[in-house]
Amino acid sequence: MTQLYVIKVGSSTALSSNHTVFEQIRKISDKGNQVLLIIGGATGIVEYYEQIQRKESYLELSNGVQARYCNREEMNHIYNAYDQVMIPSIKNNLQHLGLKTYVQCAGDQGVVTGKQGPPLRARVNGKKRIVRDSLYGSYFDCETQLIHSLLNDFHVVCFTPPIKDSENPSNYLNIDADMLAAHLSVHMKAHHLRFVTGTNGLLKDIDKPSSTIKNIYSNDSLEFVKGRMKQKVRAAQLAIKDGISDVCIMGPSMEPQKSTWFWNMDGYNNNYDIINKIVRIPSVSRNEEELTNYLLHNIQFPGVKNSIDPAGNIVFEKGAGEQTLLLLGHVDTVPYLWKVTNDEKMITGRGAVDAKGCFANFIQMLRDVEVPKNGKLKVIGAVEEEVSSSAGAYYVRDHHPADAVIIGEPSGEHNLTLGYHGLLKLGVTIQKSQKHSASRDNVSVADLYYSIKKDLEERVKAVDSNHVVTTTRINQHKRENIDVLEAILNFRISPGINVDYLKKLNLKISEEVTINVLRATPGYMNKRNCPLVKSFAKSMASEKVKIKYLKKTGTSDMNTLATKWVNTPMVAYGPGDSHLDHTNEEFQIYEDLDRSRTILKGAIDQWFSHLSEVETVDHQSKVTHY
Repeated sequence: MTQLYVIKVGSSTALSSNHTVFEQIRKISDKGNQVLLIIGGATGIVEYYEQIQRKESYLELSNGVQARYCNREEMNHIYNAYDQVMIPSIKNNLQHLGLKTYVQCAGDQGVVTGKQGPPLRARVNGKKRIVRDSLYGSYFDCETQLIHSLLNDFHVVCFTPPIKDSENPSNYLNIDADMLAAHLSVHMKAHHLRFVTGTNGLLKDIDKPSSTIKNIYSNDSLEFVKGRMKQKVRAAQLAIKDGISDVCIMGPSMEPQKSTWFWNMDGYNNNYDIINKIVRIPSVSRNEEELTNYLLHNIQFPGVKNSIDPAGNIVFEKGAGEQTLLLLGHVDTVPYLWKVTNDEKMITGRGAVDAKGCFANFIQMLRDVEVPKNGKLKVIGAVEEEVSSSAGAYYVRDHHPADAVIIGEPSGEHNLTLGYHGLLKLGVTIQKSQKHSASRDNVSVADLYYSIKKDLEERVKAVDSNHVVTTTRINQHKRENIDVLEAILNFRISPGINVDYLKKLNLKISEEVTINVLRATPGYMNKRNCPLVKSFAKSMASEKVKIKYLKKTGTSDMNTLATKWVNTPMVAYGPGDSHLDHTNEEFQIYEDLDRSRTILKGAIDQWFSHLSEVETVDHQSKVTHY
């Protein structure tokens, strides 16, 4: 899924000969994301006024703050500064990197409109005065559809102040570029909002570049913030209050470790900080990098190594023993995001159940579990679990061997998932000559598809009578004189059915129909009598919980690992109601999170304890007695 980045860059950074920020923007665009770039203008205005040998005009407000004076004459010069200094420079820098770029003042053609601010109380020549002709304002609205069209057509769409007066279209209004970026982020439902500045985020001590504050919460006191940074903070707070994006202030290199993140939640010193943050960072499949980079630089536990592997998975390791227990979660979600909210009892947001709640618990184990000398605890957040590629899991299968695996998927705290159905994903394409819909012998491509689906169900039934079938996508269109229908048909195949069934399954229908196998992953079912399952049974028993074993009709990364890891014990466990997966009502209750975390830790401790017992027995059996 394409994600929208709103990136605000200060004028001094934008005009600098150091093009790091533009190179980072190119990388974001190259990944298929949309970029709405907002450029400030203070440095460009200074440069323009020097060119025309004119002194900038300011007002001293009654509160002692200086504000730019923007009467109609000055506004013409401010507009020219953007039009003649900022816009040509930005366009040149972006096009030099091969980016198809659209740049304009936001107010041109009324793309962004505002409301003029009230009269100002100021001191003029030492006397108090009410100034009524300063053309400054606040955001009112934008042409959403037009901006979306531009974003679809260009790699980067760039706006600068000023904006148009919604009540008097002949006037332009000056607006702070940080606030413009924040409002557009909210209005356009951006996934990510970045304020790029000359410092490494928000600094505790302005004279110490290394004093970056990593996190700002809604209840933090910000009295130490000075100067222009105050407006960036106000803009960031507006965006997290009203929008859905993750928000941070970052240095010109746009590196996560040199950034300050803003969170629409109170500061936490408890077990819910991690889940609240990772749910608030959008990570739709194939766009997980923002989250994995955040985790790489912000999850720091003693004795834990952090890395990102070549597939993009986030990898944590604790311990250096030979016996590895792998906790494999996934960091991606299905599309459509809504505002994340939380209270003292629960959190709701995309991914809270599937499966960031599970992964938050896995991360917590890195802190809470004592790993024995002969053991290693590896926690991996895989990418692309929610799409057919399963790129993260395939890389884990081939490069991260383990002796046992716990998959992070919602089972409910009292349940343990032992297996999943496999997945046979078929791409069905029908191409049929057009006929009038009133013809007696006409069979439309839609009618034909449902006939084919029924036929295929009967063929699969001969292989697996307990299969589950769903049409997940269907599209019909015309190409010259041909009616075309394209569909994706998913068959969930029971565990125990070997993938060799494909050899028996006849997928030929007719010349008008093409059927391609997009994925054929077998089902998997773990045995109950292995040490890993027994470890969970003992842990639940210690919590006075009766364990319930599940076999699910869905498919998880467990299936992918099982294609090669034939003798490796694997189960799935995690908090949350799986019926909420992929719905718009995902929520995670903190009490469930706590109970499942306790059971998970107990099971891990039991598994490592079993290793120690086996090692002791093996050692004693090798002792020679005289």
